[in-house]
Amino acid sequence: MNQSMNQKVAAITGAASGIGLACAQALLAAGATVVLIDRAEDRLRALCAELGPRAQPLVVDLLDPAALSAILPRILDLAGRLDIFHANAGAYIGGPVAEGDPDAWDQMLNLNINAAFRSVHAVLPHMINQKSGDILFTSSVAGVVPVVWEPIYTASKFAVQAFVHSTRRQVAPHGVRVGAVLPGPVVTALLDDWPKEKMEEALANGSLMQPQEVAEAVLFMLTRPRNVVIRDLVILPNSVDL
Repeated sequence: MNQSMNQKVAAITGAASGIGLACAQALLAAGATVVLIDRAEDRLRALCAELGPRAQPLVVDLLDPAALSAILPRILDLAGRLDIFHANAGAYIGGPVAEGDPDAWDQMLNLNINAAFRSVHAVLPHMINQKSGDILFTSSVAGVVPVVWEPIYTASKFAVQAFVHSTRRQVAPHGVRVGAVLPGPVVTALLDDWPKEKMEEALANGSLMQPQEVAEAVLFMLTRPRNVVIRDLVILPNSVDL
């Protein structure tokens, strides 16, 4: 029997656009209350007004360590409980290492790794204490298949995968599930720095997915019976040969 999302509370980082927003919409449609976490205050509040009373905005700069470590009481103030935490926010940098900008790498690595891990650290003791919960990461197929044109991004997602695999085993005895969805290329703002020709080719040959397709996979993961964990779910466009 599938697990119902009714009466569940989920919190999603990077929820003002892309995969995060699509996941919020899918969970709301399934009956959950969703705390949408993002730094884009005006957009976040406008979105939540459109999505309805079970959508609650939480404005946080994920690169502010103190603010990020303090998110749990703010989530509980808004929604009263927390059942699902989705560390979704991330950034993307591609291109040759020899031509890269290490300062830009630092910012991406801080968001993809440090902020994601810190956010989970902030909420995990609560889930351990209640002996139930789901921690989900938006990872990438680049976390299991090194991608030649995006070595720094690939490295960040390999770090996410290592964290998911080890943390899952630590907290499983406490009734907490940890898993990752690993999409291939998705039409989001993360691909804004793709070369125009590459983007046009990908759109033409069907090698890009839509955020809603990833959200459907996330909902599948979260609705499995509690004795089942989807550790890694790779989702690719059919035309991608990996």
